Amino acid sequence: MPKKLVLSNHLSTDELFSRYRQANQVPLKSHYQIIWLLSTSKTPKQVAEITGYSQTWIYQLINRYNQQGELGLGDLRCHNPGREPLLNDVQQAQLHQVLTFTAPDGGLWNGRKVAEWMSEITGKQVSRMRGWEYLKQIDYNLRVPRPEHKEISQQEQQEWKKNSI
Repeated sequence: MPKKLVLSNHLSTDELFSRYRQANQVPLKSHYQIIWLLSTSKTPKQVAEITGYSQTWIYQLINRYNQQGELGLGDLRCHNPGREPLLNDVQQAQLHQVLTFTAPDGGLWNGRKVAEWMSEITGKQVSRMRGWEYLKQIDYNLRVPRPEHKEISQQEQQEWKKNSI
């Protein structure tokens, strides 16, 4: 026989219903509806059929409500600070400074070379795509000279320029 579901008595059924009807945010409204339906002796399976949420999510919501009360309901993603950046402010300033010079191999900076530099600084393996993202983030432009035609001498090029004006 399955384990009996127990909801904490943070709010009465009537209070849950009124909070469900007054909620302005969609996730909060859905969460109040789920908890209200459960408080009216509906099973998680019935609530899942009514609301369209999975039973797994309903059990997670029950646990949050039992532990935190009303504070466990609603969209809690706004409290998630996210991951720390790969480079801190000092390291980003170093990257800006390093990009003013030529790359270690004497060529131009690209995503792979920036990723190698970042790997040395952080001690972590950095993909070349991450290096390219950092180049784009700081609006780095590749400074590539215009190609010259190798088969024509300098004198012929100058004559062509004079005639084209």
